[in-house]
Order: sequence, then structure tokens, then C-alpha cells
Amino acid sequence: MLLLHELADQNRIPNIPIFADSPLALNITQVHRDHPECFDEEARQFLDNHQDPFGFARLKYIREAEDSKKLNDLHGPFVVISASGMCEQGRILHHLRNGLEDPRNTVLITGFQAADTLGRKLIDKWPEVLVFGEPMRVRAEISSLDELSGHADQKELIECVAPLAASIRKVFLVHGEPEQSATLAKLLHAQFGLDAEPVHPGQSFDLS
Repeated sequence: MLLLHELADQNRIPNIPIFADSPLALNITQVHRDHPECFDEEARQFLDNHQDPFGFARLKYIREAEDSKKLNDLHGPFVVISASGMCEQGRILHHLRNGLEDPRNTVLITGFQAADTLGRKLIDKWPEVLVFGEPMRVRAEISSLDELSGHADQKELIECVAPLAASIRKVFLVHGEPEQSATLAKLLHAQFGLDAEPVHPGQSFDLS
């Protein structure tokens, strides 16, 4: 929403309505609002200009389910921001059900999508997917951005380990895809001499 605010101020996006439709995201946004002391310089510039970084004229927050459903009846171009849960749960599923089969629509995925999730299937350009258990043809344009993911990348993970490496006995790599985890394990061993191991479901280790 902050990025869209900046783009709107710079007249780099059309003057169309933008809806933030995710109760959890709205709660988290309020947490950010309540702690301006944690803002970076980019966000603080809005406060210095007496503006709300997370609110502007084109943006409307949607909290109630009934208001979310009304978005399906809108005509003309508009943007819906919805926390995805990798497109597996939440209101995003309703928007996908109503928009995936329309070639005039674009689904822009801005975060990491794990293997076998609906979000990954969309990124992988599956021609047909299941939404609420029903098959749907994917006719909407599917695009993705890696830059907005909240996950640390390989470089950031290595930087996190660096100051701790001398005191670490073993590293267990979890919550990652097998190929990338194996590569990271090799890098940790090469750079720090660490015993790093990707773990798999069902494995157990003696930590004594």
C-alpha cells in the first residue's frame, strides 16, 4: 500500500479505485501505524508531509465480508489487495473464483509460493486449477514479483549466520525447498565450515 501511495503521488498509475481486502492485513497495518518510531526514512517522509503512509484518496479498506462480496459487482478497472496465504485460504479465493476466467484481469502475486500450492500453480502457468474444489480455466494474466517477499534470500540468511558461525555446532535447514536447501547447506559448509543439513519429515535428531 505504501508503494501504491508513492506511485499514485507520482502519477505513475491510473486513477482507479484500490481496495485492501484482508482483515488480518488491516490489523497488521494498524500495528505499523501505532509505531511510527519504527518507520524507515521512506515511510517517515509521509509523516513529515502530514500524510498517512498507509492511506490515500484512492484506497479503501474492506473489513466486512459483505463489503468484500460487493467488489464482485463492480464494473471498470480497479485493484484488490488481498493477503494470499499462497492462494490457499481467505478472501483471495473468492476473488480468484470470480476473476480467473476473465482474460481482462491480471493476478499479480507478490510473495513466495510453496510447491503444490494454488499460488505456485498459477505462477507455473497451469491452464486449469481447482478453486473451492471446482476446476477453473486460467484465462487471466498471471504475473509475479519476487522483490516484495518477506522471506530472507540466500544472501541474507548467510549474513544472519555469519556473526554466530563460531558458536554454532550444527545447522538444521527447514521451511525450504529441497534443491535450494541443499545449495544453502553447501554454502554454509564452504564459508563457515558448518555442519548444515536439510531436514525431511519424519527425521529425528539427538540434541544432547
